[in-house]
Amino acid sequence: MKRGLKSIGWGFVAGMVAACACAAPAARAGDLPGPDGNYDYAAFDRGTGHLYVARATSVTDYDLKNGKAAVSIGQIQHGHAVLPLKGRTDLLVTSGDDDTVRFIDRTDGHETGRVAVGRKPDGAVIDERHGRAFVMNAKGGTVSVIDLASRKVTATVTLKPGLEFPALGQDGTLYVNNEDANEIETVDTAAMAAGPAIALGACTGPSGLAYDKSSDRLIAACANGKAAIVSAGRKTLEGLVAIGDRPDAVILDAMRRRAYIPCGASGELDQISLAGAGVPGDVKRIPTETGARTGALDARTGTLYLPAARFSPPAPGQTHGAMIPGSFHVLVVRPG
Repeated sequence: MKRGLKSIGWGFVAGMVAACACAAPAARAGDLPGPDGNYDYAAFDRGTGHLYVARATSVTDYDLKNGKAAVSIGQIQHGHAVLPLKGRTDLLVTSGDDDTVRFIDRTDGHETGRVAVGRKPDGAVIDERHGRAFVMNAKGGTVSVIDLASRKVTATVTLKPGLEFPALGQDGTLYVNNEDANEIETVDTAAMAAGPAIALGACTGPSGLAYDKSSDRLIAACANGKAAIVSAGRKTLEGLVAIGDRPDAVILDAMRRRAYIPCGASGELDQISLAGAGVPGDVKRIPTETGARTGALDARTGTLYLPAARFSPPAPGQTHGAMIPGSFHVLVVRPG
């Protein structure tokens, strides 16, 4: 993962919406301090009340249920995705610099397994129904399928380099953002074969992705300040919506019929209403802070947790400067 709606009619196709920015009241409910270091995806485990953030060399574990201070667990090399495994004490973590997936016991941080995958594993998703995980190998352009019982790669599907975040559709199709090709790749998970790609038009650098089962739609966050709304069933782009700069995740709140896109350069969290048919037409912009580009949701309460940090001014040619020591924290956001 690198990067980091307004009014629109149902008949709109592949166009850009110039929607109004509807500012929402500040919803900050505090910060959670944490150790220094790079950060990427986060996950909330509703069963245990723990929040996990993938970091450069470990996973930061917040015991929110008991209000304990953050601790670092496990050892990884440039962590990207961290996923709790339902009914187990393990976390699945993608380790990007050594092309592995590591299984870490969340109770004491020891490594319980390691699986070699493709080049530069990044995003991942769990298929609980079939007891497997899909891992996106960004540079290799492949998807590694891991059986969670045996912890072995059972299939490898070749797509294209540039793979980012994945999402599973209700029919079993795997959708994967490709930030280099500006499209969503598809995989038939029954045949374990690549399917047709979905062109995203003027959306460039898609990273974050979510699938909304109720509407059978995909929401992709694009690096150029747009969100792509895609019909999963028809595999077509329905429209583009203006959002903030440098988004890197789409967080679905299915219970409240919302999608959230944290935009790290703009310092805002875009709240998109998914109620009603067609392309969403209601967006609220919640102020956050620069650097907050990924996050996780506690679906029970609707609270969001957004990792962030402060950075020095970037040098010429750089996206951002060095992280300021002691500045890493997690924003706690409670939208209205």
